[in-house]
Amino acid sequence: MSTSLPVRALPTAAVEPKAQRGTPPARPKLLTNALADRIFAWLAWAAAALTLAVLVGILVSLVIGAWPAIARYGLGFLGRSVWDPVQDEYGGLVMIYGTLATSFIALLIAVPVSFGIALFLTELSPAWLKRPLGTAIELLAAVPSIVYGMWGLLVFAPILARFVQEPLQAWFSGVPYLAALVSGPPVGIGILSAGIILAIMVIPFIASVMRDVFEVTPAMLKESAYGLGSTTWEVVWKVVLPYTKTGVLGGIMLGLGRALGETMAVTFVIGNMNQLKSLSLFEAANSITSALANEFAEAAEGLHQASLIYLGLVLFFITFVVLALSKVLLMRLQKNEGART
Repeated sequence: MSTSLPVRALPTAAVEPKAQRGTPPARPKLLTNALADRIFAWLAWAAAALTLAVLVGILVSLVIGAWPAIARYGLGFLGRSVWDPVQDEYGGLVMIYGTLATSFIALLIAVPVSFGIALFLTELSPAWLKRPLGTAIELLAAVPSIVYGMWGLLVFAPILARFVQEPLQAWFSGVPYLAALVSGPPVGIGILSAGIILAIMVIPFIASVMRDVFEVTPAMLKESAYGLGSTTWEVVWKVVLPYTKTGVLGGIMLGLGRALGETMAVTFVIGNMNQLKSLSLFEAANSITSALANEFAEAAEGLHQASLIYLGLVLFFITFVVLALSKVLLMRLQKNEGART
């Protein structure tokens, strides 16, 4: 005789898998992937359009503010050297010359020095020195420009006058052209002093960019060149620079933009004198930024203020031309590369 035991039903929770018991209920998505991508694209387009709108707005406001000077002088403003607020006569040649001359001197000094710094940090520096030296160079970019200006006026200018200007004037006394190039009162302020201060200020930017792009060069390319017997200079000149020319040129343009737009440091050491009687590197001069810093707050409404805004518009145009020329140069370099291959 067989007997059957009663089968008890287990609770539902006991037979459910543990994974199901511990998983919270799924929440509905607020945004689908397609909608999120579309919103992201809209935000990116809005950011780009906002940047372009700000640029156009700045340009339009400069044109409107400078219109009285534009209507009176036209493009002749660029070739006039007179700047006389008393007689209400203005021209921008002195400031344009000072801006271009100081920026050219700054690049002439800063580019080779920055290239040497980047070369040393990437190819020649021992491992224990690379990080501290690189950090020290980058810290130079954090120094306020007014500190550079005060240091240039109080410390550097007397040194430049005593140990550079006075000996040069003694050596070139009576020599045609060279005597005029170093003439001027031995006070150490002028175009050369402003250019050297600007060079010190832009070296950290150019050197940092060059160092970063040099490090991007594939190690296999450099090791292959070394394996073929190339020297360090040949590797840098024939391998690293062709590979990183776009980044190097971008770093130089970054430094040039900083030199063109620098205000306080130049104002301290350039001398702030509106003259073109002497083209001496030691003669006091003026630049667009220093003229704006010195006169805009006290300029009366009318032609004086409009002429200052016209100078700002000219500086905007100079910067645009420099960037456009750099783009054209890069395009030609890339085109020549394709022709060689």
